[in-house]
Amino acid sequence: MVSRLKDSFGRTIDDLRISLTDRCNFRCVYCMPAEGLPWLPKREILTYEEILRLARIFIGLGIRTVRLTGGEPLMRQDIDVLIDGLIRLDPGLDLSMTTNGFFLFDKVDRLVQAGLKRINVSLDSLQPARFERMVRRDGQLVFKILEGMRRARTAGLSPIKVNCVVMRGYNDDELLDFVRLGRAENFQIRFIEYMPLDAQGEWSMQTVVPGAEILARIEAAFPVTRESGHGSEPATVYPFADGRGSIGVIASVTEPFCDYCNRVRITADGHLRTCLFSLSEHDLKGLLRSGATDDELADCIIAAVWKKEAGHKINKPDFVKPDRSMSAIGG
Repeated sequence: MVSRLKDSFGRTIDDLRISLTDRCNFRCVYCMPAEGLPWLPKREILTYEEILRLARIFIGLGIRTVRLTGGEPLMRQDIDVLIDGLIRLDPGLDLSMTTNGFFLFDKVDRLVQAGLKRINVSLDSLQPARFERMVRRDGQLVFKILEGMRRARTAGLSPIKVNCVVMRGYNDDELLDFVRLGRAENFQIRFIEYMPLDAQGEWSMQTVVPGAEILARIEAAFPVTRESGHGSEPATVYPFADGRGSIGVIASVTEPFCDYCNRVRITADGHLRTCLFSLSEHDLKGLLRSGATDDELADCIIAAVWKKEAGHKINKPDFVKPDRSMSAIGG
Protein backbone atom coordinates (compact mmCIF):
# COMPACT_ATOMS: atom_id res chain seq x y z
CA MET A 1 0.00 0.00 0.00
CA VAL A 2 1.23 3.47 -0.87
CA SER A 3 1.24 5.63 2.25
CA ARG A 4 -1.18 8.55 2.28
CA LEU A 5 0.73 10.15 5.14
CA LYS A 6 3.18 12.65 3.71
CA ASP A 7 4.28 16.01 5.02
CA SER A 8 4.98 19.21 3.13
CA PHE A 9 8.72 18.41 3.08
CA GLY A 10 8.25 15.16 1.18
CA ARG A 11 8.74 12.80 4.11
CA THR A 12 6.61 9.65 4.25
CA ILE A 13 5.23 8.81 7.68
CA ASP A 14 4.94 5.08 8.37
CA ASP A 15 5.93 4.82 12.06
CA LEU A 16 3.47 5.48 14.91
CA ARG A 17 4.31 5.71 18.61
CA ILE A 18 1.35 5.12 20.93
CA SER A 19 1.68 6.09 24.58
CA LEU A 20 -0.52 3.87 26.74
CA THR A 21 -0.12 5.79 30.00
CA ASP A 22 1.72 8.72 31.51
CA ARG A 23 2.26 6.73 34.71
CA CYS A 24 5.64 5.28 35.55
CA ASN A 25 7.02 3.44 38.57
CA PHE A 26 10.48 5.00 38.01
CA ARG A 27 11.51 8.64 38.39
CA CYS A 28 14.38 9.04 35.94
CA VAL A 29 16.23 12.34 36.33
CA TYR A 30 16.05 13.15 32.60
CA CYS A 31 12.29 12.67 32.50
CA MET A 32 10.44 13.26 35.77
CA PRO A 33 10.79 15.14 39.06
CA ALA A 34 11.57 13.12 42.18
CA GLU A 35 8.02 13.62 43.47
CA GLY A 36 4.82 15.47 42.76
CA LEU A 37 3.99 14.99 39.09
CA PRO A 38 0.20 14.54 38.82
CA TRP A 39 -1.10 11.65 36.71
CA LEU A 40 -3.83 12.02 34.14
CA PRO A 41 -7.27 10.92 35.38
CA LYS A 42 -8.29 7.52 34.05
CA ARG A 43 -11.18 9.03 32.09
CA GLU A 44 -8.70 11.13 30.09
CA ILE A 45 -6.70 8.10 28.94
CA LEU A 46 -7.57 6.42 25.66
CA THR A 47 -9.32 3.09 26.09
CA TYR A 48 -8.05 0.03 24.24
CA GLU A 49 -11.07 0.24 21.96
CA GLU A 50 -10.19 3.84 21.07
CA ILE A 51 -6.54 2.94 20.52
CA LEU A 52 -7.49 0.08 18.21
CA ARG A 53 -9.85 2.28 16.23
CA LEU A 54 -7.16 4.91 15.71
CA ALA A 55 -4.59 2.22 14.89
CA ARG A 56 -6.89 0.77 12.24
CA ILE A 57 -7.22 4.19 10.62
CA PHE A 58 -3.47 4.85 10.77
CA ILE A 59 -2.69 1.42 9.30
CA GLY A 60 -5.14 2.13 6.52
CA LEU A 61 -3.23 5.34 5.82
CA GLY A 62 0.09 3.51 5.51
CA ILE A 63 1.51 3.01 9.01
CA ARG A 64 3.68 -0.13 9.08
CA THR A 65 5.47 0.18 12.41
CA VAL A 66 3.87 0.71 15.81
CA ARG A 67 5.75 1.15 19.08
CA LEU A 68 3.92 1.07 22.42
CA THR A 69 5.36 3.51 24.95
CA GLY A 70 4.58 5.34 28.16
CA GLY A 71 5.17 6.31 30.90
CA GLU A 72 5.67 2.63 31.55
CA PRO A 73 3.35 0.75 29.16
CA LEU A 74 3.40 -2.45 31.21
CA MET A 75 1.54 -0.62 33.98
CA ARG A 76 -1.59 -0.88 31.80
CA GLN A 77 -3.62 -3.96 32.66
CA ASP A 78 -4.17 -6.72 30.08
CA ILE A 79 -1.79 -5.17 27.58
CA ASP A 80 -1.58 -8.52 25.81
CA VAL A 81 -5.21 -8.01 24.78
CA LEU A 82 -4.25 -4.75 23.05
CA ILE A 83 -1.24 -6.37 21.38
CA ASP A 84 -3.41 -9.19 20.07
CA GLY A 85 -5.89 -6.65 18.75
CA LEU A 86 -3.18 -4.70 16.93
CA ILE A 87 -1.80 -7.83 15.30
CA ARG A 88 -5.30 -8.82 14.18
CA LEU A 89 -5.55 -5.47 12.40
CA ASP A 90 -2.38 -6.27 10.44
CA PRO A 91 -0.57 -9.61 10.94
CA GLY A 92 2.51 -8.12 9.28
CA LEU A 93 2.66 -5.11 11.60
CA ASP A 94 6.11 -4.40 13.04
CA LEU A 95 4.99 -4.11 16.66
CA SER A 96 7.41 -3.25 19.44
CA MET A 97 7.50 -1.70 22.90
CA THR A 98 9.72 0.55 24.98
CA THR A 99 9.77 -0.42 28.66
CA ASN A 100 11.85 0.19 31.76
CA GLY A 101 12.02 -3.57 32.21
CA PHE A 102 10.62 -3.73 35.74
CA PHE A 103 7.65 -5.95 34.80
CA LEU A 104 9.34 -7.74 31.91
CA PHE A 105 10.31 -11.01 33.60
CA ASP A 106 6.74 -11.72 34.72
CA LYS A 107 4.89 -10.53 31.62
CA VAL A 108 7.10 -11.28 28.61
CA ASP A 109 5.68 -14.72 27.79
CA ARG A 110 2.16 -13.33 27.40
CA LEU A 111 3.47 -10.42 25.35
CA VAL A 112 5.19 -12.76 22.90
CA GLN A 113 2.17 -15.04 22.66
CA ALA A 114 0.01 -12.02 21.84
CA GLY A 115 2.30 -11.01 18.98
CA LEU A 116 4.92 -8.57 20.28
CA LYS A 117 8.03 -8.84 18.11
CA ARG A 118 10.76 -6.81 19.81
CA ILE A 119 11.49 -4.51 22.73
CA ASN A 120 13.61 -1.56 23.75
CA VAL A 121 14.59 -1.51 27.42
CA SER A 122 15.54 1.80 29.02
CA LEU A 123 18.58 1.18 31.24
CA ASP A 124 20.97 3.99 32.13
CA SER A 125 23.38 2.41 34.60
CA LEU A 126 24.68 -1.05 35.44
CA GLN A 127 25.88 0.06 38.87
CA PRO A 128 23.25 -0.22 41.64
CA ALA A 129 24.24 3.00 43.42
CA ARG A 130 24.38 4.93 40.15
CA PHE A 131 21.08 3.42 39.00
CA GLU A 132 19.50 4.56 42.25
CA ARG A 133 20.75 8.11 41.70
CA MET A 134 19.41 8.27 38.14
CA VAL A 135 16.14 6.39 38.58
CA ARG A 136 15.45 7.27 42.23
CA ARG A 137 14.49 3.68 42.97
CA ASP A 138 16.22 0.70 44.59
CA GLY A 139 19.54 0.14 42.83
CA GLN A 140 19.23 -3.63 43.11
CA LEU A 141 16.51 -3.46 40.46
CA VAL A 142 19.32 -3.42 37.87
CA PHE A 143 19.63 -7.17 38.28
CA LYS A 144 15.88 -7.73 37.97
CA ILE A 145 15.83 -5.75 34.72
CA LEU A 146 18.75 -7.72 33.29
CA GLU A 147 17.05 -11.00 34.14
CA GLY A 148 13.91 -9.77 32.43
CA MET A 149 15.89 -8.97 29.31
CA ARG A 150 17.43 -12.44 29.29
CA ARG A 151 14.02 -14.00 29.68
CA ALA A 152 12.73 -11.86 26.80
CA ARG A 153 15.56 -13.16 24.64
CA THR A 154 14.70 -16.75 25.55
CA ALA A 155 11.02 -16.07 24.80
CA GLY A 156 11.94 -15.07 21.25
CA LEU A 157 11.91 -11.27 21.20
CA SER A 158 14.53 -10.04 18.77
CA PRO A 159 16.32 -7.76 18.68
CA ILE A 160 16.48 -6.64 22.29
CA LYS A 161 17.69 -3.06 22.31
CA VAL A 162 18.97 -1.18 25.33
CA ASN A 163 18.34 2.57 25.41
CA CYS A 164 20.95 4.36 27.52
CA VAL A 165 20.61 8.12 27.97
CA VAL A 166 24.15 9.40 28.46
CA MET A 167 24.57 12.29 30.91
CA ARG A 168 27.90 13.91 31.69
CA GLY A 169 28.77 13.47 35.34
CA TYR A 170 26.13 10.80 35.83
CA ASN A 171 26.87 7.72 33.73
CA ASP A 172 29.23 8.69 30.93
CA ASP A 173 32.00 6.58 32.48
CA GLU A 174 29.94 3.41 31.87
CA LEU A 175 30.00 3.43 28.06
CA LEU A 176 32.43 0.53 27.78
CA ASP A 177 30.57 -1.47 30.43
CA PHE A 178 27.43 -1.22 28.31
CA VAL A 179 29.38 -2.22 25.20
CA ARG A 180 30.70 -5.31 26.97
CA LEU A 181 27.19 -6.18 28.12
CA GLY A 182 25.84 -5.93 24.60
CA ARG A 183 28.60 -8.04 23.11
CA ALA A 184 28.32 -10.71 25.80
CA GLU A 185 24.52 -10.94 25.82
CA ASN A 186 23.71 -10.13 22.19
CA PHE A 187 21.81 -7.00 23.17
CA GLN A 188 21.88 -3.97 20.87
CA ILE A 189 23.07 -1.01 22.93
CA ARG A 190 21.89 2.43 21.81
CA PHE A 191 23.44 5.50 23.38
CA ILE A 192 21.12 8.52 23.38
CA GLU A 193 22.01 12.17 23.86
CA TYR A 194 20.28 13.84 26.79
CA MET A 195 17.36 15.88 25.42
CA PRO A 196 15.48 18.86 26.94
CA LEU A 197 12.38 16.89 27.92
CA ASP A 198 12.78 16.67 31.70
CA ALA A 199 9.80 17.80 33.76
CA GLN A 200 11.92 19.85 36.17
CA GLY A 201 13.56 21.94 33.43
CA GLU A 202 17.16 21.30 34.50
CA TRP A 203 18.50 20.29 31.07
CA SER A 204 21.65 22.03 29.88
CA MET A 205 24.14 21.49 27.06
CA GLN A 206 26.86 21.03 29.68
CA THR A 207 25.26 17.70 30.63
CA VAL A 208 24.97 16.51 27.02
CA VAL A 209 27.65 14.09 25.84
CA PRO A 210 27.73 14.54 22.04
CA GLY A 211 27.29 11.47 19.91
CA ALA A 212 30.68 12.03 18.29
CA GLU A 213 32.34 11.95 21.71
CA ILE A 214 30.43 8.80 22.68
CA LEU A 215 31.57 7.08 19.51
CA ALA A 216 35.19 8.21 19.89
CA ARG A 217 35.40 6.89 23.44
CA ILE A 218 34.00 3.52 22.43
CA GLU A 219 36.06 3.25 19.27
CA ALA A 220 39.27 3.69 21.24
CA ALA A 221 38.59 0.31 22.86
CA PHE A 222 36.32 -1.41 20.34
CA PRO A 223 36.98 -0.46 16.69
CA VAL A 224 33.85 -0.04 14.58
CA THR A 225 33.10 0.25 10.90
CA ARG A 226 31.41 3.39 9.63
CA GLU A 227 29.46 2.02 6.71
CA SER A 228 26.02 1.91 8.27
CA GLY A 229 23.71 4.94 8.27
CA HIS A 230 20.42 5.27 10.09
CA GLY A 231 17.96 5.54 7.19
CA SER A 232 14.61 6.29 8.79
CA GLU A 233 15.75 4.95 12.18
CA PRO A 234 16.89 7.46 14.80
CA ALA A 235 20.08 5.55 15.58
CA THR A 236 23.18 5.57 13.43
CA VAL A 237 24.42 1.98 13.69
CA TYR A 238 28.11 1.11 13.86
CA PRO A 239 29.03 -2.58 13.54
CA PHE A 240 32.09 -3.70 15.48
CA ALA A 241 35.07 -4.42 13.26
CA ASP A 242 35.40 -7.95 14.68
CA GLY A 243 31.81 -8.79 13.72
CA ARG A 244 30.57 -9.17 17.30
CA GLY A 245 27.49 -7.01 17.22
CA SER A 246 27.04 -3.27 16.86
CA ILE A 247 26.17 -0.11 18.73
CA GLY A 248 23.72 2.64 17.91
CA VAL A 249 24.16 6.34 18.59
CA ILE A 250 21.16 8.67 18.67
CA ALA A 251 22.53 12.20 18.45
CA SER A 252 19.20 14.02 18.54
CA VAL A 253 20.72 17.23 19.90
CA THR A 254 24.05 17.65 18.11
CA GLU A 255 23.28 15.83 14.85
CA PRO A 256 19.50 15.96 14.33
CA PHE A 257 18.03 13.42 11.91
CA CYS A 258 14.86 15.44 11.30
CA ASP A 259 15.28 15.28 7.51
CA TYR A 260 14.63 11.54 7.69
CA CYS A 261 11.96 11.50 10.38
CA ASN A 262 9.13 9.12 9.55
CA ARG A 263 7.19 9.06 12.82
CA VAL A 264 4.35 10.67 14.71
CA ARG A 265 3.03 10.11 18.23
CA ILE A 266 -0.28 9.68 20.01
CA THR A 267 -0.17 10.72 23.66
CA ALA A 268 -1.90 8.70 26.36
CA ASP A 269 -4.71 11.27 26.43
CA GLY A 270 -5.28 11.02 22.71
CA HIS A 271 -3.42 13.94 21.16
CA LEU A 272 -1.47 13.59 17.93
CA ARG A 273 2.03 15.08 18.02
CA THR A 274 3.94 15.30 14.76
CA CYS A 275 7.29 15.97 16.47
CA LEU A 276 8.70 15.06 19.86
CA PHE A 277 9.29 18.80 20.38
CA SER A 278 5.98 20.03 18.95
CA LEU A 279 4.40 23.03 20.63
CA SER A 280 0.96 22.14 19.27
CA GLU A 281 -1.15 19.00 19.27
CA HIS A 282 -4.21 17.65 17.48
CA ASP A 283 -7.03 16.35 19.68
CA LEU A 284 -7.99 12.96 18.26
CA LYS A 285 -9.69 11.89 21.48
CA GLY A 286 -12.04 14.84 21.28
CA LEU A 287 -13.04 13.80 17.77
CA LEU A 288 -13.42 10.16 18.81
CA ARG A 289 -15.70 11.00 21.71
CA SER A 290 -17.77 13.54 19.81
CA GLY A 291 -18.88 11.00 17.21
CA ALA A 292 -16.46 11.68 14.35
CA THR A 293 -16.49 9.19 11.49
CA ASP A 294 -13.41 7.26 10.41
CA ASP A 295 -13.15 9.48 7.34
CA GLU A 296 -13.23 12.61 9.49
CA LEU A 297 -10.52 11.21 11.74
CA ALA A 298 -8.42 10.25 8.72
CA ASP A 299 -8.79 13.73 7.24
CA CYS A 300 -7.62 15.27 10.53
CA ILE A 301 -4.60 12.95 10.65
CA ILE A 302 -3.64 13.63 7.03
CA ALA A 303 -3.91 17.39 7.54
CA ALA A 304 -1.87 17.27 10.76
CA VAL A 305 0.90 15.19 9.18
CA TRP A 306 1.08 17.58 6.23
CA LYS A 307 1.95 20.36 8.70
CA LYS A 308 4.68 18.33 10.43
CA GLU A 309 7.57 20.54 11.49
CA ALA A 310 10.75 20.65 9.42
CA GLY A 311 12.71 19.85 12.57
CA HIS A 312 13.30 20.76 16.18
CA LYS A 313 15.09 23.96 17.17
CA ILE A 314 17.17 22.79 20.13
CA ASN A 315 20.29 24.47 18.79
CA LYS A 316 18.57 27.70 17.79
CA PRO A 317 17.93 30.84 19.86
CA ASP A 318 14.16 30.59 19.43
CA PHE A 319 13.88 27.04 20.81
CA VAL A 320 10.96 26.62 23.18
CA LYS A 321 10.77 23.55 25.39
CA PRO A 322 7.50 21.58 25.11
CA ASP A 323 5.08 21.86 28.02
CA ARG A 324 4.97 18.08 28.38
CA SER A 325 7.84 16.00 29.72
CA MET A 326 8.94 12.80 28.00
CA SER A 327 6.73 10.65 30.23
CA ALA A 328 3.65 12.65 29.20
CA ILE A 329 4.55 12.70 25.50
CA GLY A 330 5.54 9.08 25.08
CA GLY A 331 9.07 8.05 24.18
